[in-house]
Amino acid sequence: MRPFDGARIVLGVTGGIAAYKAGWLARLLTQSGAAVDVVMTRAATEFVAPLTFEALTGRQVHTNLFASGRALDHIHLARAANLVIVAPATANFLARVAHGRADDLLGATLLATKAPVMLVPAMNDAMWAHPQTQHNASHLREVGYTVIDPEDGPLAAGEGSGPGRMPEPEAIVAHASRLLDDGSLRARTIVVTAGPTREPVDPVRFLSNRSTGKMGVALASAAWRRGADVILIAGPLEVEPPVGIHMVRVETTEEMADAVSHALPTAQALIMAAAPADFRAATPATRKLKKVSAPAVIQLAPTLDILAHTIPHRPVGLVVVGFALETDDVLAGARAKMAEKKLDLIVANSAREPDAGFGSDTNRVTLLAPDGTSVAVPLMPKMQVADVILDRVEALLRAR
Repeated sequence: MRPFDGARIVLGVTGGIAAYKAGWLARLLTQSGAAVDVVMTRAATEFVAPLTFEALTGRQVHTNLFASGRALDHIHLARAANLVIVAPATANFLARVAHGRADDLLGATLLATKAPVMLVPAMNDAMWAHPQTQHNASHLREVGYTVIDPEDGPLAAGEGSGPGRMPEPEAIVAHASRLLDDGSLRARTIVVTAGPTREPVDPVRFLSNRSTGKMGVALASAAWRRGADVILIAGPLEVEPPVGIHMVRVETTEEMADAVSHALPTAQALIMAAAPADFRAATPATRKLKKVSAPAVIQLAPTLDILAHTIPHRPVGLVVVGFALETDDVLAGARAKMAEKKLDLIVANSAREPDAGFGSDTNRVTLLAPDGTSVAVPLMPKMQVADVILDRVEALLRAR
C-alpha cells in the first residue's frame, strides 16, 4: 500500500509569492491517492484563487474560521487529518504559529490537530536569515513540527538569489511520504550503491556500462521514506538523487569501494545495486589517444570486486544484498555469485528482458536466498520493486 492511499492531508497555503507552487503540490498529493483539504489564509487568496485548488483537488477549499454553517471547521479538519502541510509558510505565519496564535482557520487547525505537521518556509533570503525567524523555526522544531529548510535559488523578481526559495513540490511530496510511512526502518542506516563506474582509458575516454542508476535511486528513496538514514554511494547518474539522503559521489570502482568501506562500520544493511565496471585499462594514457597513433590493443585488468572485498570487514549482523544482471543462465549465475560473495539475498534479472534492466523505469527480477528459495517478481515500476526488496531486508534485519 502506498503511503498516500486513503490519507487525509490538510494543505495550508499562506500569502507568499510561492503560493503559485502550492497548486502543483495539491495536484501531486491528489494524484498520489490522498484526499487534500486546502486551507487558505486571507493573504493567500490575493495570490491564488480558491477556485484553482478546488479544481485541482475536487474538494471544497476552506478560507474562513467563521464561515456560515461551518463554525467547527478547524476541529473537523484537525481530527480527520493524517498530515498537515503548510506550503508556503511565510515569516509572518511562522511567527504566529510559534506563539500559538489561533486567530484564523489555519492557525486554529494546527493547534487542534494531533497529526504530524510539516512547515515549508518560503520568503526573502534576508527575512529567512533574520535571528527572529531562525528563533521561531528552531522553537517550532522543538515543539514537534517538521520544518523543511528553504532552498538556495532565484527569489521574486528583482530580489536575486539566496536561501529562501520554497522547495519544489516533488521534494515536499517525498518529505510527506516519510511522515506518513510507518517508519519501519527508523534508526537503521542503509548503504545503497547506484549507477555505473567509469574507468579512464585516457583523459577523455573511459570504460563503463549502460547503468543509469534508476534502481539504486529507487531503493535509496524507498528506504529513506521508511525512516532509514540512507547513504547513497553513486557513480555518474542519469536521474536526480532522492531528497533526504546523504550522497557520496564517486567515479571509479576503486573510489566506490573506498566509500563503501568508509560507510560500512555504522551500517545495518548494504544494498549493492550499482554496476561497477569489471575492467579497467591496465595503464591509462596520460594524454588523449590519437587515431593516427592509437595502440592496436588496450590491455585490460580486472577492477576490485567490491562485495568480495567487504567480506572480512562486515560488521556483525549486516544484511548484504547483491544484484546479478546476466544474459544467459540468469539464476545459475546469480546463485554462484550469492555463494561466492556470501550474500543474504541476491536480485537476479536478465539483460535480454524487454522493459527491464538498464535505463528502464520498470524491472522484472527474481529474489534468491541462500536456503534455495526464490521469488519471481513480475514486471513493475522500479519503485515498487524497491519496496519488495526492502520488505525482505526488513525481515532479515528483524531476524538478526
